[in-house]
Amino acid sequence: MKFGFDNNKYLNMQSEHIKERIGQFGDKLYLEFGGKLFDDYHASRVLPGFEPDSKLRMLMQLSEQAEIIIAINAADIEKNKIRHDLGITYDVDVFRLIQSFTDKGLYVGSVVITQYSGQKSADVFKTKLETLGICVYRHYIIDGYPSNIPFIVSDEGYGRNDYIETKKPLVIITAPGPGSGKMATCLSQLYHENKRGVKAGYAKFETFPVWNLPLKHPVNLAYEAATADLNDVNMIDPFHLEAYGTTTVNYNRDVEVFPVLSAIFEEIYGECPYKSPTDMGVNMAGFCIIDDEVCREASMQEILRRYYQALLRLAKDTGSKDEIYKIELILKQAKITTEKRPVIKAANELVEQKGSPCAALQLEDGTIITGKTTNLLGSSAALLLNAVKALGEIPHDVHLIAPSAIEPIQKLKTYYLGSKNPRLHTDEVLIALSTCAATDPNAQIALEQLPKLKGCEAHTSVILSDVDMKIFKKLGVHLTCEPLYEENKIYH
Repeated sequence: MKFGFDNNKYLNMQSEHIKERIGQFGDKLYLEFGGKLFDDYHASRVLPGFEPDSKLRMLMQLSEQAEIIIAINAADIEKNKIRHDLGITYDVDVFRLIQSFTDKGLYVGSVVITQYSGQKSADVFKTKLETLGICVYRHYIIDGYPSNIPFIVSDEGYGRNDYIETKKPLVIITAPGPGSGKMATCLSQLYHENKRGVKAGYAKFETFPVWNLPLKHPVNLAYEAATADLNDVNMIDPFHLEAYGTTTVNYNRDVEVFPVLSAIFEEIYGECPYKSPTDMGVNMAGFCIIDDEVCREASMQEILRRYYQALLRLAKDTGSKDEIYKIELILKQAKITTEKRPVIKAANELVEQKGSPCAALQLEDGTIITGKTTNLLGSSAALLLNAVKALGEIPHDVHLIAPSAIEPIQKLKTYYLGSKNPRLHTDEVLIALSTCAATDPNAQIALEQLPKLKGCEAHTSVILSDVDMKIFKKLGVHLTCEPLYEENKIYH
């Protein structure tokens, strides 16, 4: 795989820049962390070479100076809001985050429940955390927020919120997802710290959009595609342009809220330490791109993947047409068509020839591998077997799994477990392959090729089962699907 991003340079540069920002304010820095602290697969896809846990590793370099506060909106607890990438609710994800940070040796100081107005579910959540020895604080809904600055910056506004006790000079504010109240938590703490005579500052760490790349650079357009359902829009930072005469990129919510932030800073400190939203950021990712063309190509692929994901959500009645329209506009701006993704054409052309569901995968060297649905295998399972054969230089007509070995599995599925689909899914095929590898050298060679599928592009002509999608994800294959079910049924 070609790299376009220097991850080691990023880790060193980012941690040093954050240290400099701590020193700018004196005693303490509240750093709002946007996006994912770990498992940042979007960044790793659009910036090849970026490791999904890079931000976490960077924080581990600062572990002696840092502590973490996790913010969660009481309304999200009340309505059981779900993280769709993990399939768990925000409150459950708080426990996951605490455990993950603790396992890495990072100190989680507390949890803050924002937008609290007496929700019973939030009280139950607070009790669960406190039973585990975790400090929990409450921040309340403030009337007139964010416009009524004099009231917000008063004892009846921020002053009513619990003061969060912190011990370290760098306080990371993170959350299960957007809308959790990270920025409001930071500003409330600045108010309380100032009342206590502590010199505290605020900064924001948001990987995307990359502020020192052009507005319509594919990396930034890929971020817009990723957040199409949130109506985020990248834009030139007008405040930075006016203050410095330099063009930088930010996104609409930060630009819109900056006058309010500036006014709040002035109320607390007498002056605002920043002249623009870009000034508030500490992201160094743009300085660590070592091959712009590689990152452009990767980002174009990501935009197409996001488009097909939006089509898939609409087919499953969990998305919207507006999201699709927005990504279609991004495709036009980037001058991208589906021809940019060869596996789409390969899978769909095979369907026309075979008349059954098909799949295609592009290996690192550009070779296209295909698979079709048979009586024994689903198209995605056949695709995986054909791919590992090609990678292991095993003749196509060699059976890695004998039909006689597949038939008992089919009987188990249909006769004993009541499944209506006798064909093997990807997980069942891989288990069968690993069993055969104990006695068949070809199967063992094929099994050893699986890591080489990481980073490959794949497309299927129908919507896959959740099981198959998860297997492709675990293998690191970048999958898209046509928004069509294999069978025309009311319930799937």
